[in-house]
Amino acid sequence: MSALAVEGIGIGFGGLTALSGVSFSVKPGEIFAVIGPNGAGKTTLFNVISGLYRPRQGRVLLNGETVTALAPHLLARRGLSRTFQNLQIFFRMNAAENVMVGRHLHEKRNVVAHLFTLPSVLTQNKFTRAKAEALLAFVGLAGIADKPAGSLPYGALRRLEIARALATEPKVLLLDEPAAGCNPVETAEIDDVISKIAASGVAVVLVEHDMKLVMKISHRIHVLDQGRTIAEGPADEVRANEKVIAAYLGQHGQRESARARD
Repeated sequence: MSALAVEGIGIGFGGLTALSGVSFSVKPGEIFAVIGPNGAGKTTLFNVISGLYRPRQGRVLLNGETVTALAPHLLARRGLSRTFQNLQIFFRMNAAENVMVGRHLHEKRNVVAHLFTLPSVLTQNKFTRAKAEALLAFVGLAGIADKPAGSLPYGALRRLEIARALATEPKVLLLDEPAAGCNPVETAEIDDVISKIAASGVAVVLVEHDMKLVMKISHRIHVLDQGRTIAEGPADEVRANEKVIAAYLGQHGQRESARARD
């Protein structure tokens, strides 16, 4: 069974068709990239999958269950988590606290217990803190739990956001341009984190403009142009596809993607 499937998704805004007939499925442990030129519909597709937009046609399935247009917090309970293009970090919190926020769906809440800080609350907080520290270590940020998020370098903040998304214990993780604005060293670190996440059994769907990263780590690539699918397959097939070269990669992009094999 697919961890995530979208079937015939279509959505428009006024007279503009943003997506038309988009379909694909992603297996547990697979890295599935969605690429295409600006305006192709990539972020719109993520917004449909994550429940921010309701499609006009088609449906979204999570672990075989139809979840089309379900509210984001309900999707999170069912195992879907997401990061965004722009950082959504709590800069005045420390790194561990940022990750702990992502654990709220797995915590028991009781007004009386929290009001009087009963032992059960202290035990739960200790457990949540330990989980947060483990996730920080998983994304390569061990030892920075108590550092203010606002003092961390940009690449570390990108990985911190991924750690917080992982705190929800997702089965499917959507990453919207996780390496945006990163230098080559930071991009390589994110590359490693994504590969580790997939190796743990989580289905990873990413939108990313860094073709070297996409071609290196993706098991399959889905290409959109003007809201429609023009290609899907492994990296070698996609980089050689004439429609993809014409619509998106061009000669420069083809050279960049080829470097992923170097």
